[in-house]
Amino acid sequence: MGILDKHGVIERNATLLMVLSLVVVSIGGLVEIVPLFYLQNTIEDVEGMRPYTPLELTGRDIYVREGCYVCHSQMIRPMRDEVERYGHYSLAAESQYDHPFQWGSKRTGPDLARVGGRYSDEWHVDHLSAPRSVVPESIMPQYAFLKRTALNIEYIEDRLIADAMVGVPYTEVMIASAKDDLLAQLDPYSDGIDSLYANYDERVVARNFDGQEELTEMDALIAYLQVLGTMVDFTTFEPVASR
Repeated sequence: MGILDKHGVIERNATLLMVLSLVVVSIGGLVEIVPLFYLQNTIEDVEGMRPYTPLELTGRDIYVREGCYVCHSQMIRPMRDEVERYGHYSLAAESQYDHPFQWGSKRTGPDLARVGGRYSDEWHVDHLSAPRSVVPESIMPQYAFLKRTALNIEYIEDRLIADAMVGVPYTEVMIASAKDDLLAQLDPYSDGIDSLYANYDERVVARNFDGQEELTEMDALIAYLQVLGTMVDFTTFEPVASR
């Protein structure tokens, strides 16, 4: 009996096919799962990664609320066309503080994993307010209302506490100074700017993001967009395997 004949026996016997399928799936699952029990951490530590500031985190919540991930992915795959268009491929560490991550599965618009610093704040304000004024072929809806909507920061401490509960390293000091740090990021000349830098990083971008005196949701969203892909210095980054 040849190999094909033996295969036919399995296909004609539903019970045997089911049992062997379960065996194959079980072996494959064990091969993937068992090694994880022997690893202390499945995410490589990468220099430069930090938790989001309160303002960036609030902007991220607005990004999720408005469903931006539906049309914009935040994961660059290690393929030549992706890397040449968007930049260095995404690292797992870049999503370690995202709950949930924003990898997405569709690109109606471009990938945003490296959008931070690529455009000015003014460009983002124009693009979000009237997308076709800067990208004529865009089909993105308008988000001009964000510039008119006051940012609610009443529960920002609770927001940090929630993330701390799932492993984001927000300290008690960070949580206690969350409101002050949020406001300080909008004014680099404020008294609280040193606290912001001490809690997060001296490279945190602090400025008035939407150009208005009022604190708005547009400020927070642009602060989030401007930090995407900027924490890791890829000019010096080397994978562990190559060291």
